Amino acid sequence: MKVQLPNGDWLELPRGATALDAAQKLGARLAKAAVAAKVNGKPVDLATALPDGATLEVLTPSVSDGLDVIRHSTAHAMAQAVTELFGKDQVRLGIGPVIEDGFYYDFDLPRPLTPEDLEQIEQRMHEIIAADLLVRRVEISREEAMAKWQATGDPYKVELIRDIPPGEPISFYEQQGNGHYFIDLCRGPHVPSTGKLSPHFKLLSVAGAYWRGDEHRPMLQRIYAACFSTKQELEEFLRRQEEIARRDHRKLGKALDIFSIHDEVGAGLILWHPKG
Repeated sequence: MKVQLPNGDWLELPRGATALDAAQKLGARLAKAAVAAKVNGKPVDLATALPDGATLEVLTPSVSDGLDVIRHSTAHAMAQAVTELFGKDQVRLGIGPVIEDGFYYDFDLPRPLTPEDLEQIEQRMHEIIAADLLVRRVEISREEAMAKWQATGDPYKVELIRDIPPGEPISFYEQQGNGHYFIDLCRGPHVPSTGKLSPHFKLLSVAGAYWRGDEHRPMLQRIYAACFSTKQELEEFLRRQEEIARRDHRKLGKALDIFSIHDEVGAGLILWHPKG
């Protein structure tokens, strides 16, 4: 069989070869850096078998699609850390998508999170990365998925399973090894092991978020995080955030006597002072 590379060249491979097999044939350095692939334009895991005649792009953290896979997988590492710290019987998982500069994950927890909790979660995430846990995709039937997550008592995942269109594959990812075990409902793709994740992340803040953005649904706790390929990029991002905080118009307006906001009038109405 053959697959076509981004430069137009064709790569010959044995039938049943995976995206990782292709990366290894292209070079040990590329295979070591690879985190996922795009097959016929669709992001997939490295363990995905390649169809004959497909287009193939190997994704590394240096390209945006590869960095998105890193960020999404790091969100799973954060969910695993939270589950391990609070106990799987106490944690209900929402969703954890990639956003600009990082990711977030929504949690239903037994108590409000504190800054000390974020430090502990960060530390556990670094331990999960260092453990290089195997990450494996498993496809199951709708009935199996529903039974699996109903047994966990997680109403959010059960609702997500119900909303998956008929005929669309339902998959979950396992992260396991060295005494760790975690599963999460997800379409992927993800890195093949947690050792591929970038250690250059920072948990930034916790905010309230209604489930699926509906004010009539439960309020979850959303942890925001920044994540980059290099230490330099993370440090530059954090420096910019400090500068933004220093220039917060709400702080400057009060400090420079330009305007004020009063609850009796309304939080959205600016009261201009003479200097403004």
